[in-house]
Amino acid sequence: MAWNVFKFCTALRGLGSVMIFLVLGVVGVTYYALVVLNYGPSLFHGGLDLLIALPVLLLFHFLLVMLLWSYFSVVSTDPGGIPLNWKPVVDEEKGDSDPLLSEHSGVGLSVEQENTLATPAGEPVRFCRKCNQFKPPRCHHCSVCGRCILKMDHHCVWVVNCVGAKNYKYFLLFLFYTFLETTLVTLSLLPHFIAFFSDQEIPGTPGTIAATFLTFVLNIAFALSVLGFLIMHISLVTANTTTIEAFEKKRTSKWRYDIGRWKNFEQVFGMEKRFWLIPAYSEEDIRRMPELQGLQYPSKPYLDAVQQF
Repeated sequence: MAWNVFKFCTALRGLGSVMIFLVLGVVGVTYYALVVLNYGPSLFHGGLDLLIALPVLLLFHFLLVMLLWSYFSVVSTDPGGIPLNWKPVVDEEKGDSDPLLSEHSGVGLSVEQENTLATPAGEPVRFCRKCNQFKPPRCHHCSVCGRCILKMDHHCVWVVNCVGAKNYKYFLLFLFYTFLETTLVTLSLLPHFIAFFSDQEIPGTPGTIAATFLTFVLNIAFALSVLGFLIMHISLVTANTTTIEAFEKKRTSKWRYDIGRWKNFEQVFGMEKRFWLIPAYSEEDIRRMPELQGLQYPSKPYLDAVQQF
């Protein structure tokens, strides 16, 4: 019998809980090294030390608040599941009389039916054989969560959650503020790191020096790795695609959901500019942009749909 690796995906749920504490641990160590050991005491020295420490600490605390706000928004926000008894609207000329659409029989669609039935926009009607339900466009089944996720990008163990239609923006902001925060910490502790390899005397105990050194290494490592993810997701947003769909697009030369970079950006961040940099949407955007709910998306007309599984 073939070995099914997906049976072990549920183990990632327990790992994810550990990852939350790991994230908070890194934040705690960073706070201790930057604020308590190095720049906090400089506030009481006055002069140039005060002028340098004050803006560093203000910016650090602002970015920390935004980072944690974005992080826990990703963790606590449902990425989007298929509504109960949801059914696609099909093209009347292609099969709205199909019994599986008029009255769900609990039996999956055959391959022939999936290739025949289509929505008025030309998108194929898809059926999840694991969840035993119809799937909206751009929806995928997550083996870790055990359900279908609307506009699923990936399952992230760092946030103990799937990244999908309703929390993708929060995930991007988490990456953005993490990069800014870790870059700030790296630059702020760089003189201390350089001093560690020089002949000059370094103030502090071996424990405090080790904490500063470890914090610098952790933050420069996170800054570089997060930068790579951030660049990748910026390219995905501008093309109006997800990590999963980026692999599926290789089957076609045209992508039906790419409606221009500006419109693609608004589908993730909304149309209200004052909400772009915070993990929230305005009520007006939620009301006028159905794509934020993950069930329907504007697309280029007359393009062949990409089959998704």
